[in-house]
Amino acid sequence: MTEIPNVSEKYNGETIQVALGKGDYVAGGAKGMPFLSFENPNKLRPMIAGEVWDDITDYPEIAKEMFSGRCDDPVEWATMWKELGADIICIRLMSIDPFKKNASADDAATLVQRIVDKTNLPVMVSGCGNVERDIEVLTVVCEKVKNTRLLINKVEEGEYKKLATAAMANNHVIIGFSNLDVNLAKQMNILLSDFGVETNNMLMDPLMAALGMGLDYSYSVNERIKLSAYSGDKILQIPMICDCTSSWDVGDATEEDDGTMGPASFRATWWEAITGMAAMVSGADILVVRGPGAADMLKVYACELTEVM
Repeated sequence: MTEIPNVSEKYNGETIQVALGKGDYVAGGAKGMPFLSFENPNKLRPMIAGEVWDDITDYPEIAKEMFSGRCDDPVEWATMWKELGADIICIRLMSIDPFKKNASADDAATLVQRIVDKTNLPVMVSGCGNVERDIEVLTVVCEKVKNTRLLINKVEEGEYKKLATAAMANNHVIIGFSNLDVNLAKQMNILLSDFGVETNNMLMDPLMAALGMGLDYSYSVNERIKLSAYSGDKILQIPMICDCTSSWDVGDATEEDDGTMGPASFRATWWEAITGMAAMVSGADILVVRGPGAADMLKVYACELTEVM
């Protein structure tokens, strides 16, 4: 009988462990590529972050219907995510947009603290997309939210010092963003490290493109980052976060006018789930998800593959 050769790789690196929330959740710790038990002895599944908006004016109607009316109150919405099994709450502070509601930084910080207190889960805090306003508000959030390690999202190469300073001063975790490039991801980590951010206070977001929008390229970038990390590149041994909600921007996923394509809610769920599956197989430590159906599928599949609940 022909003997099956041993094809496992031997790595000398591992992903750094980063404590989140009150310290009872940890991202990272893998010693090899995911779901390959013969290479990676640590059976770790990616953590699921459920998305919440504090202003749903522009939130997709299809997604609203998935939350049984509970998305009208961000704290109640976050509570529902906990009931659904999310490990992290991702709150997007859309209300701080200066061209819309222009909510105050103090109000934003109060909301984040209420979500932390209500759910007892780690909380990832994102702004509205206006860089100057986001820095202003997230700095206040860093200063005022206590008794937890927030995930502050995000900083880029051109503007990282102010938010990194606020995160460091208040023992929060900073997320470094780069645009689909291994070298840019590495450079962002180097900039943060040289600025004084400890690697156990950092996460990296190399940008997860959705199915139909460059998923194969994202997969390749993610995988190369992880393989370099496990091969000993210490600056890339930072836990990776992948935002799968970009799948909702793909027309084929949410188009409602063409009846031949089937229910948009069904397509959107599967589109996000497939994007998330690619992300977790490529090495993601945290997945940000919008739809509860996609979140459930990703968690079930990850648990089955790792035998970890």
